[in-house]
Amino acid sequence: MHKKLKPKIQESKTFAAVMTGKGTGAIATIQIFGNSAKEILEKTFEPAADGKARLEKGKILLGNIKRADQIIDEVTIGCEEEDCFAINCHGNPLIAADIMNLLKKLGARLIKPDDILKIIYKSQGLSTIEIESKLAMTNAKTLTGSKIISNQIKGGLKKKASGWLKNKNNLTIVKIRKETEQILENTKRARPIIFGAKIVLAGPANSGKSTLLNFLAGKQKAIVTDIAGTTLDYVRAECKIGTLHAQIIDTAGIRTLNSENKPIEKEAQRGSVKIISDADMVLLIIDNSKKEFQLDKQVMKKILSKLVIAVLNKSDLAEQFNSKNLLKDFDGVVKISAKTGYGIDTLIEKINEKFEVNQLDIHAAVCVSKRQKRLIRQLKYTNSKKMAFDIISELLNGRV
Repeated sequence: MHKKLKPKIQESKTFAAVMTGKGTGAIATIQIFGNSAKEILEKTFEPAADGKARLEKGKILLGNIKRADQIIDEVTIGCEEEDCFAINCHGNPLIAADIMNLLKKLGARLIKPDDILKIIYKSQGLSTIEIESKLAMTNAKTLTGSKIISNQIKGGLKKKASGWLKNKNNLTIVKIRKETEQILENTKRARPIIFGAKIVLAGPANSGKSTLLNFLAGKQKAIVTDIAGTTLDYVRAECKIGTLHAQIIDTAGIRTLNSENKPIEKEAQRGSVKIISDADMVLLIIDNSKKEFQLDKQVMKKILSKLVIAVLNKSDLAEQFNSKNLLKDFDGVVKISAKTGYGIDTLIEKINEKFEVNQLDIHAAVCVSKRQKRLIRQLKYTNSKKMAFDIISELLNGRV
């Protein structure tokens, strides 16, 4: 006698994620997507004006999310696409968490915001480059950066990779490798513009680094005193520098260390050197009111390996420093007074000039993810045409 087989129950592939940032805000948005998203919402959502109103594409309904007869929150629900809904509730994180727990009990799988976007975009038949570009858009720091990313979706890197595959019989490996070099160069120039620049203030103690950070940030972030060496740890501030978005980092004063220096000073200096290594640009701050400028040779070598601007600060005081000595290592010197604001506009222009903000073609092919950059680098060094086109195929349609 054969055992009666139980019918297979179709597994629900419905996902939910809180799309807004952590913390309290006016509104929180929860995205729910999948084959039972509508069914789940119909079990817990009660439309306010018309009990017969339906969750249909293009409609936005006002109503209540309920657990049995208990109202959790008044919300709006918009149906963006079939099986894709956005719940807008009040921004209290406890309310969003309560709704998420309810959705989980009703069969939704709770995931991270980026993961639900990947699933949604994949269901729309987008290529991997398109998906990664849309995800990167949420992290763009400037308008120019968002335009560069947007141009990768149908043009830029997507167009370049599609063109390679379309013309594979006519392309040589030499031409492909040459074009990848240009993409990597474009990426290097575009990254600070898209995702923000990390600018480090370095120089001797009491040269005015903290005062400059405070001026650029527009608010008191660092402790500013007349005592040399006040900043033993680093302080950072997010601010706009011309058209750039920048993270400005004020480091401990850099000096030539010897056996008399305290362990905390040595540790602070090691930290400063590490921060300089990770910087996109270094502003070397020099005190105009002092005759001498001394910096450890190894530290100076590290600074000169970066984009760097020599900044002669305290120009409101009597000039003591001979800046001609710096010209052999630097492309000019910007004179400022961080205390009065003199020369700051010139400095901001110089920073944007160094990053070539206005020279980058926003339609150029660039990498907007680590995966893209890794594959383009592999493509640059491959000698096999077959392997090259395997890499290009993965670039277009590989796993996100």
